[in-house]
Amino acid sequence: MQNGILYGIGVGPGDTGLITLAAVKALSEVDVVFAPASTKNDFSVALDIIRPHLREDVEIRRLDFPMTRDDAVRTAARGRNAEAVLECLHGGRHAAFITLGDPLIYSTFGHLLRELRARDGLAEVRIIPGITSFQAAAARLEQTLVEGDESLVVATGNSDLDRLAKLLDAADAAVVLKPAKRFPALKAALQERGLADRARLIERCGLDGEAVYENLDQVPEKLSYFSLLHVARKGA
Repeated sequence: MQNGILYGIGVGPGDTGLITLAAVKALSEVDVVFAPASTKNDFSVALDIIRPHLREDVEIRRLDFPMTRDDAVRTAARGRNAEAVLECLHGGRHAAFITLGDPLIYSTFGHLLRELRARDGLAEVRIIPGITSFQAAAARLEQTLVEGDESLVVATGNSDLDRLAKLLDAADAAVVLKPAKRFPALKAALQERGLADRARLIERCGLDGEAVYENLDQVPEKLSYFSLLHVARKGA
């Protein structure tokens, strides 16, 4: 029996119209969909995006990725998830692992891929890139990210603040994903560098409840997980 194929699929930033044709085609061919989720939350925006493109007989399986700093817990969970995917592939079934945005940018797919390769280096994997949240946000803001020889930093709000500050100092433009938990500190860092006037925050881009904050002082204390900071090019 021939083994199945695993498709690592980026389904876009949230807007159902921003899933690619390649992703739609692959989803129409799979037998199983693996949907990653935090053990604290079983809601899957990615799953909602792909439902219209699935066959009625497709099996949907949740894979838990614990939101913890305990390396032992995370490693054990990643190993279990890789085994679940390989069991499916070795049974001759094609599968998709879906992620918001792109599967190779701040995604759980990278962890799964490493674990899978460690167990079966011959497993067939096809990766389908997706439109990222910062690309969608730039389009929403009508803001060119970079031009010519300019540099763009893509960072996470979970980064060490000193390291992030150095990146902001060096780059011509920046996007900071997942800023919600540390927004006050990020805002202060931008203000200290005279970048606050070039920064805008967009919340739930392309989703219900979308909001754009042109002034960081207007950003509410409670922010959606689906938020990002955009620091525009000088003079933009």
